[in-house]
Amino acid sequence: MAALEQALRPRNERTATQVVTQAMSGLGGIGKTTLALHFAHTRRTDYTAVWWIDAETPETIAGSLAQLTIRANPGTNTSGVPSAVLAEWALAWLDSHPGWLLVFDNATHPDHLAPYLARLTSGDHLITSRLTYGWHDLAATPLHLDVLTPTAATNLLYQLTGSDPSSEATAAQELADELGYLPLALEQAGAYIRRTRNTCSAYLHRFRTQAARMLNTPGSGDPHSITIARTWRVTLDTIAERDPLAVHLLRVMAWLAPHDIPRDLLNGIADEPDADTDALALLNDFSMITLTESTSAMHRLLQALARTPDPKDPHRSDSAISQAQSTAATLIHDALPDDPETNTAGWPRWRTLLPHIDAYLTHTHPDTDTAETDGILYSASQFLRGQGQLSQAIQYAQRSVTTSARLNGEDHPDTLISRNHLASAYESAGNLGRAIPLHEQNLTDSIRILGEDHPDTLISRNNLAYAYDSVGDLGRAISLYEQNLTDRIRILGEDHPDTLISRNNLAGAYGAVGDLGRAIPLYEETLTDRIRD
Repeated sequence: MAALEQALRPRNERTATQVVTQAMSGLGGIGKTTLALHFAHTRRTDYTAVWWIDAETPETIAGSLAQLTIRANPGTNTSGVPSAVLAEWALAWLDSHPGWLLVFDNATHPDHLAPYLARLTSGDHLITSRLTYGWHDLAATPLHLDVLTPTAATNLLYQLTGSDPSSEATAAQELADELGYLPLALEQAGAYIRRTRNTCSAYLHRFRTQAARMLNTPGSGDPHSITIARTWRVTLDTIAERDPLAVHLLRVMAWLAPHDIPRDLLNGIADEPDADTDALALLNDFSMITLTESTSAMHRLLQALARTPDPKDPHRSDSAISQAQSTAATLIHDALPDDPETNTAGWPRWRTLLPHIDAYLTHTHPDTDTAETDGILYSASQFLRGQGQLSQAIQYAQRSVTTSARLNGEDHPDTLISRNHLASAYESAGNLGRAIPLHEQNLTDSIRILGEDHPDTLISRNNLAYAYDSVGDLGRAISLYEQNLTDRIRILGEDHPDTLISRNNLAGAYGAVGDLGRAIPLYEETLTDRIRD
């Protein structure tokens, strides 16, 4: 409001010929129209006339101007006069009555307004639009609206619901955050809560379990009232006509975290070179995303809607949303750096991807996990374990074991590998009570399925020995270490890295029981071999 008042300051504070064209852009539901209406109402005495124009199409612009003619000529019968003639009369009237304000609401293209702005130079123009571009060409000062602050959003909920801040403070703050501080969503929720005599906490619960339904439910109960779903549907219709890829890209981004989506993560989503760049630009043009040189962001409510099928919405069919979910998994999987625990050069990339991995896994049900999802789970768990984030590492490892068993079977080598990693994650967290039984099961299954001499069997035996070592059961640990060293020398050779690991582990176990006579020669031999290799 302050920015508008500064730009459209009273005409007596400007030169006689100075005309201001002010544009406001932002996501549907951000409050552009409400702000323009408030400004026009509070400043109406500063103008000789204020007129509201539906600027969605050239036809609606002409129709709104025709209505101005009818208003300016009360009692005149204009029923047989073509709309274009009435609009032309309105333009002439505006030329001869300087000092007015025209509000062009919901403009969809600068070209629709250009002829009028060029001709109408004796007043001010205020434009609202979801478009962020093109207004400089019309000498319009762009003002991009963002969501409310957390405090303002919470206070708005109190106002709309009539709830008691002392009893609903936490729930109101959580609901405002869940709604992403978007004014229309807050208004829709507030009206619903008040009409149904409900509470913020009850609405929050329904929203978390039925987000798309609540976004499509009018707060006032009027089926023709504006809702978030309808507001964005109109924009998506326009975008889809220009570039269907942009709508697909929006559905894919819906499975990621709302902020700091790497633009290069989306590379390759299109068949044609740079088509994804053009699609992102189009989404940014219509304020559906916020684009920087390296990242993009998307409002979380728009994400929730784009992830939820609706048979009445062609942009949200079951097949389109499933395809977007699958594409998101492929993009994440293909972007993962190799060797998560040891490849330090890849760690910054991992940290960039983790919020999007977590968002994807949060939004998807384990029953829909694919082989690519399993790959994401396993690799992400490895990285998190190496970084000491053990609770999340265990959670991902558990889901990986379940997914692999469902997709491949309990006895598949990949399932054994996943189970081995889960046991190791428990062990890293100090939960040896759960780690050791898993290691024991894995060794038994590996011997049965893969055989005594398979490299994975040797790894399982070494891991079990290490777990026994960790709980002080050195008798069983040494026995397994000795067997593993003998087998690795026989199968892999004296100089294999795994053989050196076995010799080092056995030396450590001998040292732990005070048998330094056997520990020291093994340590010396291992050091010599490692220096040589």
